[in-house]
Amino acid sequence: MELTAETAERYLRHAFDQMLDVADRLGDDKVNRRPPGPDTNTVAGLIIHSCGVATFWLGHVGLGQPTERVREDEFSATATVAELHTLVDETLGAISKDLQALEGGERAPEPSGRVFLLDADESDGSLVVHVLEEAYQHLGHMELTADALSD
Repeated sequence: MELTAETAERYLRHAFDQMLDVADRLGDDKVNRRPPGPDTNTVAGLIIHSCGVATFWLGHVGLGQPTERVREDEFSATATVAELHTLVDETLGAISKDLQALEGGERAPEPSGRVFLLDADESDGSLVVHVLEEAYQHLGHMELTADALSD
């Protein structure tokens, strides 16, 4: 069985489309609101984080592209729904290129970040599955957040 770039991209697009559906439902007045409770996140912050996860793991860890990502800042970042749509569009463009590059055999010269993947499996498949796992996990968080914020 082979996980192709096309299949991975299809599933990542699906996850990000659903994330934007949550943001659209909440609108600008709620997309940056945190539900009650300690250490909760906003839907905007989770979308920004999910974009950071995808580009960091595929582009930086997978392909060795430079990164200026500050993970902790993603959770406190704010955005309008329109800005989130733009960010997701840009991220999906980068994801498409990165997945094609990985499928074409490109790889970071130093795959050190891959040791953090499940069972230290440094394969491209494991890297892509990790990004998929994170996207759908955070989509679930967004759905719960939206439920908690509904009137």
